[in-house]
Amino acid sequence: MMHALPPGPKGHWLLGNVLDFLDDPLGHQRRIAAEYGDIVRLRTFIWQAYFINHPDYVKYVLQDNARNYSKQMGEYKRLGWVLGDGLLTSDGDHWLRQRRLMQPAFHRSRIEGYGRLMTQATVEMLDDWPAATAPLDIAAEMMRLTLRIVSEALFDLDISGQANLIGDSFHIVNEYLSQVAENPLSLPRWFPNQRNRQFNQAVRSLKQAVDDIIAARRQRPGDSGDLLAMLMAARDEETGEGMSDQQLRDEVMTLMLAGHETTANALSWTFYLLSEHEAVWQKLQGELDQTLRDPATGRPRLPSVADLAQLPYTRQIIEEALRLYPPAWSIARMTVADDQIGDYPIKAGTAVYISPYAIHRHPAFWSNPDGFDPDRFTPERSAGRPRYAYIPFIGGPRQCIGNNFAMIEAQLILAAVSQRYRLKMVPGHPVVPQPLITLRPQHGLKMTLTPVNERTADFAD
Repeated sequence: MMHALPPGPKGHWLLGNVLDFLDDPLGHQRRIAAEYGDIVRLRTFIWQAYFINHPDYVKYVLQDNARNYSKQMGEYKRLGWVLGDGLLTSDGDHWLRQRRLMQPAFHRSRIEGYGRLMTQATVEMLDDWPAATAPLDIAAEMMRLTLRIVSEALFDLDISGQANLIGDSFHIVNEYLSQVAENPLSLPRWFPNQRNRQFNQAVRSLKQAVDDIIAARRQRPGDSGDLLAMLMAARDEETGEGMSDQQLRDEVMTLMLAGHETTANALSWTFYLLSEHEAVWQKLQGELDQTLRDPATGRPRLPSVADLAQLPYTRQIIEEALRLYPPAWSIARMTVADDQIGDYPIKAGTAVYISPYAIHRHPAFWSNPDGFDPDRFTPERSAGRPRYAYIPFIGGPRQCIGNNFAMIEAQLILAAVSQRYRLKMVPGHPVVPQPLITLRPQHGLKMTLTPVNERTADFAD
């Protein structure tokens, strides 16, 4: 039976539900789902929007009828100011062509080759940590580490000299775009106020850094194993055309942002959760000690990609952290043609919002939804759970192209760090999720370090 409109909060007579969302985006998503159900009608000024929170509806929008749900809407157009027409923001035939060109660069066998790079970069960070005389901001440390890894994997280049500039620029961009999205009355970005000038300068700095890297690589062609080399050599199977410098810049910018920001946030929340749950930490230590100990010397050895299959609990910890604190906490789409979701018609041009943060806590699919329980991702407990009840990497044809890269990186970093140090939150430090483009800890995560083991042995030959 079809109904006219789904239920939803009345909101302000003029602004609709904008103020409720701006006051507490994460809490608002959970409250409306709890009060009104799995499909909710919202209003922004005169425009209607739908919020969906059931795996069947999410699957329909992201997979079954994905062609009818476009990214041609304000959220992605604003991201395009920075990322151009990269995979995250593009749509239609252009997106399909770029995805087809880039897919071989993310083949699992190719990504596994970066495992040594990921672990070695982590070890070098750990070797610097004993010099710390005060608690470390683990969120900032993870940002630096993942930026280094993604830049070396992308460019075969150490950009540590530019890391602060790139990291600071991305931070400015992240906050600016989130503030503009939250305030429909923001001044246009060409208006010469301080905030706009700072944002525009950050974008110029990022684009110049990427352009310089591409130009330098043009001077030494050939596949040296990095992703940029593959992208430069990629040719469309149908047309034989490669990517222009503009296309390369857009994709590299997208991969830099998605490839370091999201994984860094996932790891930061993982270390926070481990700090608060001693039993989980002890179980992790047992797995690492059993799997990553050299039988000849008795010393702990560094993790490798080959070890990951024997580290299931390590992976489950990452998966559970991604459930509770998904970096991509909100997804938006726009209907292209009239459609129907569940029992409700939906007109063309209607915004549809999906919240991984909310659906990951749906009580019908997750027992004790706010609890930290990595064992919920064992094969036995995962059996029968709807695929789209868990969407940290989205899903359907637009599933994150770097999901395998991110999971391998996160597992190796978690294992290598946890072998060496127990990280504990500084008592009283505020822990507040900040829903910008990604879900960050607003005040960072100040942690103390306690050595667990002697320095791990070098890689085996």
